[in-house]
Amino acid sequence: MSDSSNARLLLELEKLTRDVNREVMHEAMPQLSLDSLKPIVTVVAQARLSYLRELVAVAAEDDTPPSYERIQQLAHYRERYEELVAGVQALERAIEHDYLDVIDHP
Repeated sequence: MSDSSNARLLLELEKLTRDVNREVMHEAMPQLSLDSLKPIVTVVAQARLSYLRELVAVAAEDDTPPSYERIQQLAHYRERYEELVAGVQALERAIEHDYLDVIDHP
């Protein structure tokens, strides 16, 4: 396959991906607004706060270094926070690529 054929195929694949994602997501998700996104952003902020509070609590304990169990508990908070951040990033990408409808007013 030539370079131009590869480039053309990649462009067609990109368009197909955009069209399929738009079709699948557009029908399944409601229109988004800042008001509808606020609960999502809030839950991420709460998870960040929980993770940071847990970090401060670990640092304040006399166990140096922290126990394996304590680090596992901190890791749980981090994983929860990072998973929510990844979800928001996926949502942002869907909006950027016009897979979802966004309304200007709530």
